[in-house]
Amino acid sequence: MTESTTTGAAEPKNACLREIAIEVPADVVARETEAILQKYQKLARLPGFRKGKVPVTVLRQRFAEEIRSDVVEQLVPRFFRQEVEKQDLLPVSQPQVTDLHLQEGDPLRFKAKFEVLPPIEVSGYQELRAERPDVNISDAEVEAELNSLREQRATYTEIQGTTLGDGDFAEVSFTGTPKGEAQAGNKPINVDDVLVEIGGTNTVRDFSDNLRGAAAGDERSFDVVYPQDFNDARLAGKTVVYAVKVKAIKQKTLPELNDEFAKSLGEFETVDALRARVREGMEHEKKHRAEHDAKEKLMDELVRRNEFPVPEALVERQVDVRLERGLRALAAQGLRAEDMKKMDLERLRSGQRDAALKEVKSSLILEKIADAEKLEVSDAEIDKEIEALATQMKQTPEAIRTRLTRDGALDRIRGRIRNEKALEFLYNRSA
Repeated sequence: MTESTTTGAAEPKNACLREIAIEVPADVVARETEAILQKYQKLARLPGFRKGKVPVTVLRQRFAEEIRSDVVEQLVPRFFRQEVEKQDLLPVSQPQVTDLHLQEGDPLRFKAKFEVLPPIEVSGYQELRAERPDVNISDAEVEAELNSLREQRATYTEIQGTTLGDGDFAEVSFTGTPKGEAQAGNKPINVDDVLVEIGGTNTVRDFSDNLRGAAAGDERSFDVVYPQDFNDARLAGKTVVYAVKVKAIKQKTLPELNDEFAKSLGEFETVDALRARVREGMEHEKKHRAEHDAKEKLMDELVRRNEFPVPEALVERQVDVRLERGLRALAAQGLRAEDMKKMDLERLRSGQRDAALKEVKSSLILEKIADAEKLEVSDAEIDKEIEALATQMKQTPEAIRTRLTRDGALDRIRGRIRNEKALEFLYNRSA
Protein backbone atom coordinates (compact mmCIF):
# COMPACT_ATOMS: atom_id res chain seq x y z
CA MET A 1 0.00 0.00 0.00
CA THR A 2 1.38 3.42 -0.93
CA GLU A 3 1.79 5.63 2.09
CA SER A 4 1.54 8.92 0.22
CA THR A 5 -0.23 10.06 -2.89
CA THR A 6 -0.13 13.19 -5.01
CA THR A 7 -3.67 14.42 -5.50
CA GLY A 8 -2.67 16.95 -8.12
CA ALA A 9 -0.26 19.80 -8.73
CA ALA A 10 -1.25 23.44 -8.74
CA GLU A 11 -0.50 25.46 -11.85
CA PRO A 12 2.96 26.95 -11.10
CA LYS A 13 3.36 30.71 -11.23
CA ASN A 14 6.68 30.25 -12.98
CA ALA A 15 8.95 27.48 -14.15
CA CYS A 16 10.62 27.24 -10.74
CA LEU A 17 7.54 27.00 -8.51
CA ARG A 18 5.88 23.68 -7.63
CA GLU A 19 2.99 22.79 -5.32
CA ILE A 20 2.11 19.21 -4.47
CA ALA A 21 -0.71 17.80 -2.36
CA ILE A 22 0.21 14.85 -0.15
CA GLU A 23 -1.94 12.39 1.78
CA VAL A 24 -0.60 10.15 4.54
CA PRO A 25 -2.88 7.10 5.10
CA ALA A 26 -4.90 6.98 8.31
CA ASP A 27 -3.24 3.77 9.52
CA VAL A 28 0.21 5.37 9.27
CA VAL A 29 -1.04 8.40 11.24
CA ALA A 30 -2.52 6.07 13.87
CA ARG A 31 0.76 4.15 14.29
CA GLU A 32 2.76 7.35 14.67
CA THR A 33 0.24 8.72 17.16
CA GLU A 34 0.46 5.54 19.26
CA ALA A 35 4.27 5.67 19.25
CA ILE A 36 4.21 9.28 20.46
CA LEU A 37 1.60 8.45 23.10
CA GLN A 38 3.86 5.73 24.48
CA LYS A 39 6.69 8.25 24.89
CA TYR A 40 4.35 10.64 26.70
CA GLN A 41 3.15 7.81 28.95
CA LYS A 42 6.72 7.01 30.03
CA LEU A 43 7.60 10.62 30.83
CA ALA A 44 4.34 12.34 31.87
CA ARG A 45 3.94 13.46 35.47
CA LEU A 46 0.37 14.36 36.44
CA PRO A 47 -1.12 14.84 39.90
CA GLY A 48 -2.82 11.65 41.15
CA PHE A 49 -0.89 9.30 38.86
CA ARG A 50 2.41 7.51 39.25
CA LYS A 51 5.06 8.12 36.58
CA GLY A 52 4.40 5.82 33.64
CA LYS A 53 0.86 4.98 34.78
CA VAL A 54 -1.13 7.88 33.31
CA PRO A 55 -4.04 6.44 31.26
CA VAL A 56 -3.88 7.00 27.51
CA THR A 57 -7.32 8.63 27.53
CA VAL A 58 -6.05 11.23 30.00
CA LEU A 59 -2.91 11.83 27.92
CA ARG A 60 -4.95 12.31 24.75
CA GLN A 61 -7.09 14.93 26.47
CA ARG A 62 -4.33 16.67 28.44
CA PHE A 63 -1.69 16.82 25.69
CA ALA A 64 -3.92 16.91 22.57
CA GLU A 65 -2.18 19.90 20.93
CA GLU A 66 1.33 18.71 21.79
CA ILE A 67 0.65 15.22 20.40
CA ARG A 68 -0.87 16.66 17.22
CA SER A 69 2.17 18.92 16.77
CA ASP A 70 4.57 16.01 17.26
CA VAL A 71 2.70 13.85 14.72
CA VAL A 72 2.87 16.64 12.14
CA GLU A 73 6.55 17.26 12.90
CA GLN A 74 7.38 13.59 12.37
CA LEU A 75 5.26 12.83 9.30
CA VAL A 76 5.25 15.99 7.16
CA PRO A 77 9.03 16.16 6.45
CA ARG A 78 9.27 12.39 5.90
CA PHE A 79 6.41 12.16 3.40
CA PHE A 80 7.42 15.38 1.70
CA ARG A 81 10.87 13.90 1.03
CA GLN A 82 9.32 10.65 -0.22
CA GLU A 83 7.02 12.47 -2.61
CA VAL A 84 9.63 14.78 -4.16
CA GLU A 85 11.95 11.78 -4.63
CA LYS A 86 9.15 9.82 -6.29
CA GLN A 87 8.47 12.73 -8.65
CA ASP A 88 12.21 13.23 -9.24
CA LEU A 89 12.06 16.81 -7.98
CA LEU A 90 14.97 18.61 -6.33
CA PRO A 91 13.74 21.43 -4.04
CA VAL A 92 16.05 24.43 -3.69
CA SER A 93 13.90 26.14 -1.06
CA GLN A 94 12.24 25.12 2.18
CA PRO A 95 8.66 23.90 1.55
CA GLN A 96 5.81 26.17 2.59
CA VAL A 97 3.16 23.87 4.12
CA THR A 98 -0.50 24.88 3.77
CA ASP A 99 -3.99 23.33 3.98
CA LEU A 100 -2.95 21.02 6.80
CA HIS A 101 -5.72 18.61 7.81
CA LEU A 102 -5.36 16.22 10.73
CA GLN A 103 -8.39 14.72 12.47
CA GLU A 104 -8.51 11.51 14.52
CA GLY A 105 -9.18 8.54 12.27
CA ASP A 106 -8.54 10.52 9.06
CA PRO A 107 -5.50 10.62 6.77
CA LEU A 108 -3.05 13.51 7.23
CA ARG A 109 -3.40 15.84 4.26
CA PHE A 110 -1.30 18.87 3.39
CA LYS A 111 0.07 20.90 0.49
CA ALA A 112 3.69 21.92 0.06
CA LYS A 113 4.89 24.75 -2.14
CA PHE A 114 8.59 25.00 -3.04
CA GLU A 115 11.01 25.99 -5.78
CA VAL A 116 13.06 23.77 -8.07
CA LEU A 117 15.75 24.42 -10.66
CA PRO A 118 14.31 24.96 -14.13
CA PRO A 119 15.59 23.00 -17.13
CA ILE A 120 18.79 24.73 -18.28
CA GLU A 121 20.34 24.14 -21.68
CA VAL A 122 23.51 26.19 -22.07
CA SER A 123 24.34 27.08 -25.64
CA GLY A 124 26.82 29.27 -27.42
CA TYR A 125 29.79 28.84 -25.14
CA GLN A 126 31.91 26.92 -27.64
CA GLU A 127 32.31 29.88 -30.02
CA LEU A 128 32.91 32.56 -27.39
CA ARG A 129 36.16 34.48 -27.72
CA ALA A 130 37.80 36.45 -24.93
CA GLU A 131 39.69 39.68 -25.41
CA ARG A 132 43.46 39.53 -25.01
CA PRO A 133 44.52 43.07 -24.04
CA ASP A 134 48.13 44.24 -23.97
CA VAL A 135 49.64 43.38 -20.58
CA ASN A 136 53.10 44.84 -21.17
CA ILE A 137 54.36 47.32 -18.60
CA SER A 138 55.98 50.56 -19.83
CA ASP A 139 59.16 52.05 -18.38
CA ALA A 140 57.09 55.03 -17.15
CA GLU A 141 54.80 52.70 -15.17
CA VAL A 142 57.80 51.03 -13.53
CA GLU A 143 59.31 54.40 -12.60
CA ALA A 144 55.97 55.53 -11.11
CA GLU A 145 55.90 52.41 -8.93
CA LEU A 146 59.50 52.98 -7.84
CA ASN A 147 58.59 56.56 -6.90
CA SER A 148 55.71 55.17 -4.85
CA LEU A 149 58.21 53.02 -2.95
CA ARG A 150 60.31 56.12 -2.32
CA GLU A 151 57.21 57.96 -1.04
CA GLN A 152 56.59 55.16 1.46
CA ARG A 153 60.11 55.70 2.89
CA ALA A 154 60.10 59.47 2.90
CA THR A 155 61.50 61.33 5.91
CA TYR A 156 60.03 64.51 7.41
CA THR A 157 62.19 67.29 8.89
CA GLU A 158 60.82 70.07 11.07
CA ILE A 159 61.45 73.63 9.86
CA GLN A 160 61.30 76.77 12.02
CA GLY A 161 60.24 80.36 11.50
CA THR A 162 57.87 79.87 8.60
CA THR A 163 54.18 79.42 7.81
CA LEU A 164 52.42 76.64 5.98
CA GLY A 165 52.37 76.75 2.19
CA ASP A 166 51.59 74.29 -0.59
CA GLY A 167 53.87 71.29 -0.42
CA ASP A 168 54.53 71.70 3.32
CA PHE A 169 53.33 69.15 5.86
CA ALA A 170 51.50 70.20 9.00
CA GLU A 171 51.87 67.95 12.02
CA VAL A 172 48.51 68.47 13.72
CA SER A 173 46.17 67.18 16.38
CA PHE A 174 42.46 67.78 15.98
CA THR A 175 38.98 67.12 17.27
CA GLY A 176 36.10 66.62 14.84
CA THR A 177 32.47 66.81 15.99
CA PRO A 178 29.65 65.99 13.56
CA LYS A 179 27.05 68.75 13.70
CA GLY A 180 23.92 67.76 15.56
CA GLU A 181 25.50 64.70 17.16
CA ALA A 182 27.32 66.17 20.16
CA GLN A 183 24.05 66.64 22.01
CA ALA A 184 23.08 63.03 21.28
CA GLY A 185 26.01 61.78 23.36
CA ASN A 186 28.17 60.67 20.44
CA LYS A 187 31.89 60.97 21.06
CA PRO A 188 33.88 63.41 18.86
CA ILE A 189 36.73 62.24 16.62
CA ASN A 190 40.10 62.81 18.33
CA VAL A 191 43.34 62.46 16.34
CA ASP A 192 46.90 63.14 17.57
CA ASP A 193 50.08 63.69 15.56
CA VAL A 194 48.95 63.24 11.97
CA LEU A 195 50.64 64.80 8.93
CA VAL A 196 48.54 66.90 6.56
CA GLU A 197 50.02 67.90 3.18
CA ILE A 198 48.94 71.41 2.29
CA GLY A 199 47.49 71.33 -1.23
CA GLY A 200 48.04 67.56 -1.46
CA THR A 201 45.88 65.53 -3.82
CA ASN A 202 44.75 63.31 -0.93
CA THR A 203 44.07 66.20 1.46
CA VAL A 204 40.50 67.41 1.96
CA ARG A 205 40.47 70.84 0.33
CA ASP A 206 38.97 72.57 3.38
CA PHE A 207 41.95 71.47 5.47
CA SER A 208 44.41 72.99 2.98
CA ASP A 209 42.42 76.22 2.65
CA ASN A 210 42.09 76.73 6.40
CA LEU A 211 45.64 75.75 7.40
CA ARG A 212 47.50 77.60 4.65
CA GLY A 213 49.46 80.46 6.24
CA ALA A 214 49.32 79.03 9.77
CA ALA A 215 52.44 78.87 11.97
CA ALA A 216 53.48 76.25 14.51
CA GLY A 217 51.34 76.68 17.65
CA ASP A 218 48.38 78.21 15.79
CA GLU A 219 44.85 76.85 16.25
CA ARG A 220 42.15 76.91 13.59
CA SER A 221 38.43 76.02 13.67
CA PHE A 222 36.35 75.32 10.56
CA ASP A 223 33.54 73.18 9.14
CA VAL A 224 33.95 70.46 6.49
CA VAL A 225 30.92 69.32 4.48
CA TYR A 226 31.48 65.79 3.19
CA PRO A 227 29.70 64.55 0.05
CA GLN A 228 27.29 61.63 0.22
CA ASP A 229 29.71 59.42 -1.73
CA PHE A 230 32.74 60.17 0.47
CA ASN A 231 34.99 57.10 0.74
CA ASP A 232 34.77 56.98 4.55
CA ALA A 233 31.24 55.81 5.44
CA ARG A 234 31.53 57.36 8.93
CA LEU A 235 31.77 60.86 7.41
CA ALA A 236 29.75 60.55 4.19
CA GLY A 237 27.00 63.17 3.99
CA LYS A 238 27.94 64.81 7.30
CA THR A 239 29.12 68.28 8.30
CA VAL A 240 31.98 68.09 10.82
CA VAL A 241 33.25 70.94 13.01
CA TYR A 242 37.05 70.69 13.35
CA ALA A 243 39.29 72.27 15.99
CA VAL A 244 42.88 71.89 14.72
CA LYS A 245 46.19 72.70 16.43
CA VAL A 246 49.34 73.01 14.30
CA LYS A 247 52.14 71.39 16.32
CA ALA A 248 54.95 71.65 13.76
CA ILE A 249 55.73 72.40 10.10
CA LYS A 250 57.73 69.76 8.23
CA GLN A 251 59.29 69.20 4.83
CA LYS A 252 59.40 65.86 3.08
CA THR A 253 62.62 64.35 1.73
CA LEU A 254 62.58 61.36 -0.62
CA PRO A 255 65.44 58.81 -0.65
CA GLU A 256 67.49 58.71 -3.84
CA LEU A 257 66.74 55.87 -6.24
CA ASN A 258 70.10 54.05 -6.08
CA ASP A 259 71.67 50.77 -4.99
CA GLU A 260 71.66 51.88 -1.36
CA PHE A 261 67.89 52.40 -1.51
CA ALA A 262 67.43 48.98 -3.14
CA LYS A 263 69.46 47.32 -0.37
CA SER A 264 67.35 49.07 2.28
CA LEU A 265 64.37 47.07 1.04
CA GLY A 266 66.07 43.93 2.26
CA GLU A 267 66.49 41.59 -0.71
CA PHE A 268 68.06 43.52 -3.58
CA GLU A 269 71.73 44.26 -4.24
CA THR A 270 71.20 46.81 -7.01
CA VAL A 271 68.53 49.22 -8.18
CA ASP A 272 68.39 47.29 -11.47
CA ALA A 273 67.42 44.12 -9.56
CA LEU A 274 64.72 46.11 -7.75
CA ARG A 275 63.49 47.54 -11.05
CA ALA A 276 63.29 44.04 -12.59
CA ARG A 277 61.28 42.69 -9.62
CA VAL A 278 58.92 45.65 -9.72
CA ARG A 279 58.31 45.10 -13.44
CA GLU A 280 57.70 41.39 -12.88
CA GLY A 281 55.19 42.07 -10.10
CA MET A 282 53.35 44.70 -12.14
CA GLU A 283 53.17 42.41 -15.18
CA HIS A 284 51.72 39.64 -13.02
CA GLU A 285 49.14 41.97 -11.50
CA LYS A 286 48.17 43.47 -14.86
CA LYS A 287 47.82 40.01 -16.40
CA HIS A 288 45.69 38.84 -13.45
CA ARG A 289 43.45 41.92 -13.72
CA ALA A 290 43.12 41.52 -17.50
CA GLU A 291 42.16 37.85 -17.14
CA HIS A 292 39.60 38.74 -14.47
CA ASP A 293 38.03 41.41 -16.70
CA ALA A 294 38.00 39.05 -19.71
CA LYS A 295 36.30 36.32 -17.67
CA GLU A 296 33.71 38.83 -16.45
CA LYS A 297 32.91 39.73 -20.06
CA LEU A 298 32.66 36.05 -21.00
CA MET A 299 30.13 35.49 -18.22
CA ASP A 300 28.18 38.63 -19.16
CA GLU A 301 27.86 37.31 -22.71
CA LEU A 302 26.84 33.81 -21.53
CA VAL A 303 24.17 35.25 -19.23
CA ARG A 304 22.90 37.39 -22.12
CA ARG A 305 22.71 34.40 -24.48
CA ASN A 306 21.04 32.02 -22.03
CA GLU A 307 17.70 33.17 -20.65
CA PHE A 308 16.00 31.05 -17.99
CA PRO A 309 14.03 31.68 -14.79
CA VAL A 310 15.96 31.60 -11.53
CA PRO A 311 14.51 30.35 -8.21
CA GLU A 312 13.77 33.29 -5.94
CA ALA A 313 15.19 31.39 -2.96
CA LEU A 314 18.65 31.23 -4.59
CA VAL A 315 18.58 34.93 -5.39
CA GLU A 316 17.56 35.85 -1.83
CA ARG A 317 20.31 33.62 -0.47
CA GLN A 318 22.89 35.37 -2.64
CA VAL A 319 21.56 38.78 -1.60
CA ASP A 320 22.18 37.70 2.01
CA VAL A 321 25.75 36.71 1.13
CA ARG A 322 26.46 40.03 -0.60
CA LEU A 323 24.86 42.06 2.18
CA GLU A 324 26.81 40.26 4.89
CA ARG A 325 30.04 40.74 2.93
CA GLY A 326 29.34 44.47 2.54
CA LEU A 327 28.51 44.98 6.21
CA ARG A 328 31.70 43.18 7.24
CA ALA A 329 33.69 45.52 4.99
CA LEU A 330 32.00 48.57 6.54
CA ALA A 331 32.71 47.25 10.03
CA ALA A 332 36.37 46.80 9.06
CA GLN A 333 36.40 50.49 8.01
CA GLY A 334 35.20 51.45 11.48
CA LEU A 335 31.43 51.78 10.99
CA ARG A 336 29.81 51.38 14.39
CA ALA A 337 27.11 48.82 15.18
CA GLU A 338 24.66 51.59 16.14
CA ASP A 339 25.18 53.21 12.72
CA MET A 340 24.51 49.89 10.98
CA LYS A 341 21.20 49.58 12.86
CA LYS A 342 20.08 52.88 11.31
CA MET A 343 20.60 51.59 7.77
CA ASP A 344 17.63 50.90 5.51
CA LEU A 345 18.27 47.17 5.03
CA GLU A 346 15.35 46.74 2.64
CA ARG A 347 16.79 49.42 0.36
CA LEU A 348 20.23 47.82 0.61
CA ARG A 349 18.76 44.40 -0.24
CA SER A 350 16.96 45.87 -3.23
CA GLY A 351 20.21 47.43 -4.42
CA GLN A 352 21.97 44.04 -4.31
CA ARG A 353 19.32 42.11 -6.23
CA ASP A 354 20.51 42.60 -9.83
CA ALA A 355 24.09 41.61 -9.01
CA ALA A 356 22.88 38.62 -6.96
CA LEU A 357 20.66 37.45 -9.84
CA LYS A 358 23.59 37.63 -12.25
CA GLU A 359 25.84 35.70 -9.86
CA VAL A 360 23.26 32.93 -9.42
CA LYS A 361 22.69 32.65 -13.18
CA SER A 362 26.44 32.59 -13.79
CA SER A 363 26.89 29.81 -11.24
CA LEU A 364 24.09 27.68 -12.76
CA ILE A 365 25.54 28.16 -16.26
CA LEU A 366 29.03 27.15 -15.13
CA GLU A 367 27.63 24.05 -13.43
CA LYS A 368 26.05 22.97 -16.72
CA ILE A 369 29.27 23.62 -18.64
CA ALA A 370 31.21 21.60 -16.06
CA ASP A 371 28.72 18.76 -16.55
CA ALA A 372 28.99 18.94 -20.32
CA GLU A 373 32.79 19.00 -20.28
CA LYS A 374 33.05 16.38 -17.49
CA LEU A 375 35.07 18.67 -15.23
CA GLU A 376 35.59 17.31 -11.72
CA VAL A 377 37.32 18.39 -8.51
CA SER A 378 39.87 15.97 -7.07
CA ASP A 379 40.33 15.19 -3.38
CA ALA A 380 43.81 16.71 -3.67
CA GLU A 381 42.26 20.04 -4.73
CA ILE A 382 39.91 19.94 -1.74
CA ASP A 383 42.87 19.14 0.54
CA LYS A 384 44.77 22.14 -0.84
CA GLU A 385 41.81 24.41 -0.13
CA ILE A 386 41.49 23.09 3.42
CA GLU A 387 45.22 23.60 4.05
CA ALA A 388 44.95 27.20 2.83
CA LEU A 389 41.99 27.84 5.15
CA ALA A 390 43.86 26.22 8.04
CA THR A 391 46.85 28.51 7.49
CA GLN A 392 44.62 31.57 7.23
CA MET A 393 42.64 30.72 10.37
CA LYS A 394 45.65 29.33 12.30
CA GLN A 395 44.00 25.96 12.91
CA THR A 396 44.87 22.40 11.97
CA PRO A 397 43.60 21.02 8.64
CA GLU A 398 41.84 18.26 10.61
CA ALA A 399 39.91 20.83 12.67
CA ILE A 400 38.92 22.77 9.54
CA ARG A 401 37.78 19.60 7.74
CA THR A 402 35.70 18.53 10.76
CA ARG A 403 33.95 21.90 10.96
CA LEU A 404 33.32 22.10 7.21
CA THR A 405 31.92 18.57 7.18
CA ARG A 406 29.67 19.33 10.15
CA ASP A 407 28.36 22.52 8.51
CA GLY A 408 27.87 20.87 5.12
CA ALA A 409 30.31 23.34 3.57
CA LEU A 410 32.58 20.86 1.79
CA ASP A 411 30.08 20.39 -1.03
CA ARG A 412 29.82 24.17 -1.45
CA ILE A 413 33.61 24.43 -1.65
CA ARG A 414 33.73 21.61 -4.19
CA GLY A 415 31.04 23.35 -6.24
CA ARG A 416 32.87 26.68 -6.15
CA ILE A 417 36.16 25.12 -7.27
CA ARG A 418 34.35 23.22 -10.04
CA ASN A 419 32.77 26.44 -11.30
CA GLU A 420 36.16 28.17 -11.22
CA LYS A 421 37.57 25.33 -13.33
CA ALA A 422 34.70 25.70 -15.78
CA LEU A 423 35.39 29.42 -16.13
CA GLU A 424 39.12 28.77 -16.57
CA PHE A 425 38.24 26.18 -19.23
CA LEU A 426 36.12 28.76 -21.04
CA TYR A 427 38.86 31.38 -20.89
CA ASN A 428 41.60 29.05 -22.18
CA ARG A 429 39.33 27.65 -24.89
CA SER A 430 38.51 31.12 -26.12
CA ALA A 431 42.19 32.05 -26.59
